[in-house]
Amino acid sequence: MVDKVIDTNMVTLIGKAVTEKEFSHEMYGEKFYNFDLEVPRLSEYSDVLPITISERLLVNTDISQGDDIVIEGQLRSYNRYIDGNNKLLLTIFARDLYIPHTEEELLELKKKPNEIYIDGYVCKPPVYRTTPFGREITDLLVAVNRPYNKSDYIPCIAWGRNARFCSNLNVGDHIKIWGRIQSREYQKRLSDGTVLNKVAYEVSISKLEYVENDNNRDDIEEDGDMEE
Repeated sequence: MVDKVIDTNMVTLIGKAVTEKEFSHEMYGEKFYNFDLEVPRLSEYSDVLPITISERLLVNTDISQGDDIVIEGQLRSYNRYIDGNNKLLLTIFARDLYIPHTEEELLELKKKPNEIYIDGYVCKPPVYRTTPFGREITDLLVAVNRPYNKSDYIPCIAWGRNARFCSNLNVGDHIKIWGRIQSREYQKRLSDGTVLNKVAYEVSISKLEYVENDNNRDDIEEDGDMEE
């Protein structure tokens, strides 16, 4: 049962550590560390993603800033009480990692540097919008179950035909999603006029499947209508 739940949230990232690891927290005597991983896109841009890793994985493979690393794990969420509000925070929880042995291996891995698959349930009404340039976008929040009666709440964003499809989804719909994790910078203006620079993390959807009933709707896949 545990393995089945884990299979509903799978991430593979290939990138470069851009910060040194820092102690995050300790749970049941096990220490966890955080660092940032820069993951290239197919364009000239990169995503800088937060990684959480157990000390167990660092016993035989230490990592330092500048190292090229392969991370396999899950995209997890947790709530933190900040400035009087509950805030949803995301991190990639590493279940395994290794450093490529050769340049050839690294180049081969970088052909698909950022992949995520999640199997979950729509937990908020989709929000459909268009950009000033007419691009269609739908924002989703997807709940993905994991062991011990916990769930991760993962923001997702769909484009073009996928956006139109997602705009018709209902709370409780069961969907599978394939895509990549992206970081997005934005500005938040406070009541006193102060502007804060912030970073959001979300899954950019490349393919999805409605699975509550196997034959209800066909798989759909976006043809190049992805933001890079």
